[in-house]
Amino acid sequence: MKPKAIDVKALSDYKIEVTFEDGKKGIFDVKPYLEFIQFKDLKNIDLFNTVKISGLSISWDNGADICPDELYNGTK
Repeated sequence: MKPKAIDVKALSDYKIEVTFEDGKKGIFDVKPYLEFIQFKDLKNIDLFNTVKISGLSISWDNGADICPDELYNGTK
C-alpha cells in the first residue's frame, strides 16, 4: 500500500499539490480525469477548490475521489 496523503492544495489549471506521509511532495494533474462522469463537476473551479484529505487519499465535496495508489503514482 502506498503512503497516505497528509496535505493537499488546489492549484491553477486543475492541478493539485499533494504531500504524503513518507515526505514525497508533488503535483497531480486532474485535467485528464475531467471527462469521466464522476469528475465532470470539477470543471466548476469553486468545486475543484474544495479538495481535501479523505482517508488515505483526497476527495471533493461532490464525492469524487482518487484511488490512493493512483494518486501516489501519478504525483510528479
